Amino acid sequence: MSSIAILSAAAAGALVLWLFWHGHMPWWAYPIQLIPAAMLGHALGRIGADTLAAKPWLYFMQSGGLALAFVLPALWMGQARRGGKLARSMRDSAAFLLAYLAMGLVFWAMG
Repeated sequence: MSSIAILSAAAAGALVLWLFWHGHMPWWAYPIQLIPAAMLGHALGRIGADTLAAKPWLYFMQSGGLALAFVLPALWMGQARRGGKLARSMRDSAAFLLAYLAMGLVFWAMG
């Protein structure tokens, strides 16, 4: 995947998080979205353009799958350890799942 696609996907993910947490996160937390965007771009690049063109749902399976399999369990474990509230865990889970799906959408749109 191109650098422009990775930067665009990171911006989309950060935008979703900003919409959920506006004013509640330090500014430096948003550029960190470059890390998962680069990882997702690498994973999609390894799948290949021909396969992705034939099976476009893989963009969302990969992006949503990363969130569901890795990010959300880590989030829940961290919040459980700190005694986090269920409502906050649900809201944060929705934010990250939507952020990852937004990144998948950007990669799909940029082909």
